[in-house]
Amino acid sequence: MRIQVGRKLGLFGGAAAATLLIATGALAAPDAASEADRDARIARLEAAVAALQSAAQDNAALRAQNQELQGEVSDLQAQVADLKSTSNQQTDDIRHTIAAQPTVSLADGRPTFSTADGNFTASLRGVLQFDTAFYSQNSPGVATGGGATDFRRDGPALGSSSSNVDLAHARELKDGALFRRARIGVDGSVLKTFDYRLLFDFGGSGTENTGQVYEAWLQYSGLQPLKLRVGAFAPAMGLEDQGSTNGMPFLERPGSSDVARGIAGGDTRTAIALFGNGARWFFSAALTGRTISAINSGAVLAINSTPSTAALGTAQTFGDQLGFVGRVNYLPIRTPTDIVLVGAHGANVLHTANNAGPATNGVTPLSTYVVRLRDTPELRVDGTQFVDTGNIPARHASTWGLEFAAQHKNLFLQAEYESFNVQRTDTIASPNFSAWYVEGTWLITGEQRKYNAGAAAFDAPPVAHPVKLTGGGWGAWELALRYSDLDLNYNQGALGTAPSSSAIRGGRQQIFAAGINWYFNPVMRVMLNVERVHIDRLSPNATNYQTPAGAQIGQDFTAVAIRTQAAF
Repeated sequence: MRIQVGRKLGLFGGAAAATLLIATGALAAPDAASEADRDARIARLEAAVAALQSAAQDNAALRAQNQELQGEVSDLQAQVADLKSTSNQQTDDIRHTIAAQPTVSLADGRPTFSTADGNFTASLRGVLQFDTAFYSQNSPGVATGGGATDFRRDGPALGSSSSNVDLAHARELKDGALFRRARIGVDGSVLKTFDYRLLFDFGGSGTENTGQVYEAWLQYSGLQPLKLRVGAFAPAMGLEDQGSTNGMPFLERPGSSDVARGIAGGDTRTAIALFGNGARWFFSAALTGRTISAINSGAVLAINSTPSTAALGTAQTFGDQLGFVGRVNYLPIRTPTDIVLVGAHGANVLHTANNAGPATNGVTPLSTYVVRLRDTPELRVDGTQFVDTGNIPARHASTWGLEFAAQHKNLFLQAEYESFNVQRTDTIASPNFSAWYVEGTWLITGEQRKYNAGAAAFDAPPVAHPVKLTGGGWGAWELALRYSDLDLNYNQGALGTAPSSSAIRGGRQQIFAAGINWYFNPVMRVMLNVERVHIDRLSPNATNYQTPAGAQIGQDFTAVAIRTQAAF
């Protein structure tokens, strides 16, 4: 439109200019011209002026038309700009709406919900471990005192008896199946500085639980690299203690770890802990109280009740146990392929639980305060505890341990040593005990176990080639070997003799275990364990155990177990 108007203006302007030039030239004619010529020239000039005036009027009209068109174009451009602005605003609103929506992820199969800004998160956590086992027990030999009577026994020592333990018959272990762990819960964070977890467990040790709180804690993480946690949880007490039960190379922890963690730590322990870690270091310190187990699962502990009440649950006491647990670790070597860890840990029972309260005279007998150490062979389908110190009258108990682990590519080695001490309340000498284990793994498929710096422990390996129905791999395969030795004897004396006043015939448990682990993916795995178990224990009391004095009540057996696991 602008081009057409310009062309018209140019044509009119050119004609007017030409006319004017002609008229001007006429006026410049010589004076000799006749008056008629002058009149003619004046007429032509007047015509030229009229033409110019007409052209000027046309030009003004065209300019007005052009300005009107330009105004319309400007209006159209403004409308287009408004449409673009509205569209951009609507797009931004949609983007902001989408960005403000909660997110859902499934990292390693664990459903996690999070607000868009990450200030609030919640992750579902679940564990299912189903164990089946077969026990092959050796026939009893000729027992002390003659005859072929079977003196294999289990249960409490030091003259204690219980209605739920049969001490008069030989102990045959139970083949069968067990839901070792069946857990469901949630954990997450609040405002990025507070963490929480609530976890319930329906599994058991020898028998399933009806359900109980397994972990319930709150944590403040705004003191980085330090964290403060309070509630019910297992405070740091060693490599096997802090390693995830979902990724352990064997079905159960070694006996040394179970006894040590039970002194003042272990599962469902109420505690307040301060801990932290860096790339190469870790430390933890915790003040601990009682356990909140609804049912005694059979794990080792500084017991707060007699065996008869333990089967029904943790008994109400007149004063809870108070203890301290600490741990420190350092990595002198840490590369992508090599890790070496050294560390130490310890626990001290500042005072044991008051189980019975004061007598009629208002004084609480020292015998009310007891400590008990015991363990089940490293398989829980049958929850029999062959090694058991029984109730030891004591106000204090302690343990200290050393830790070592090394990893080179797909080879892994780990070992721990424990020393236990119980301070009696009577005049009898205070006993001490010891335990240790060493284990190693070889990941045939080339992966290596993951190091968890936040727990200073090693977890299950990543699965480089998960098993799939089509186009999948073979998963991850791992071979494992372990030897463990737990000695709960103190001045046990000789075979065939009655115990001395200071003797504790808790027994010695030696286990050689081999395992194959098949990790299908980060959630599922199958484990096969074969254990050769040797229990060496002299009868603590001939009357209660219905054996000759000092008879051998231990035994040898082989166990084969399979675990099917799904954990996220």
